[in-house]
Amino acid sequence: MKLAVMMGTLCIATLAVVGCSSKTVAPDEYSGFLKDYSQLKEAKSPSGAEVMRWIDPKVDINAYTSVYIEPTQLYPKPQPTTKIPQQTLNGITGYYDQALKREIGKDLPLAAGPGPGVLVVRAAITAVSSKTEGLKPYEVIPIALVAAAVSTASGIRDQETTLATEAVFLDGANNKVLAQVVRKGTGKPLENDAQVLKADDVKSVIDGWASDLRQSYRTLKNK
Repeated sequence: MKLAVMMGTLCIATLAVVGCSSKTVAPDEYSGFLKDYSQLKEAKSPSGAEVMRWIDPKVDINAYTSVYIEPTQLYPKPQPTTKIPQQTLNGITGYYDQALKREIGKDLPLAAGPGPGVLVVRAAITAVSSKTEGLKPYEVIPIALVAAAVSTASGIRDQETTLATEAVFLDGANNKVLAQVVRKGTGKPLENDAQVLKADDVKSVIDGWASDLRQSYRTLKNK
């Protein structure tokens, strides 16, 4: 059961992001990063967020004594743009790695690579699209900028940053899939469609993933 909670909390949380919302990722928004989506089911993370998740019912979490965090991927691989430059993309994946290692490493030793007794976390920031009327993606890349449905009096619309993640947990000894999760959420709004997205604009979302993961793990560990 520990892995079940860990998987749920890794899902994107919108803590510290006022006014943001998150919905379950629809099948037509799946990126292809995961090998099999057929067993995913709707579930709630410990913070009450909606997720799509699958966990091997036979998994024994006590068999894993350390964790290896693979470098976060951008999937599908994006082309940098003026609104979302390569520096921003690198900053987002790099910060995701740091946050996971920082939080999980406080309670579970970090391994240098996969192996027996090692839980492997393989995560990606994945492309999302909006189907809501009035919302149109400016960039079809892993971090999508969408126009808010409500305009200001001057006609300038605030811009929302929408993130999605897909993650798989593997047995480090044999690469067996232990659990999978798909989530999306909304980050810090930008002032207008000309503002360049920076990694700082989504750090609060990423911090939420890592913090929730650690807190849930510690709760179970201390019972």
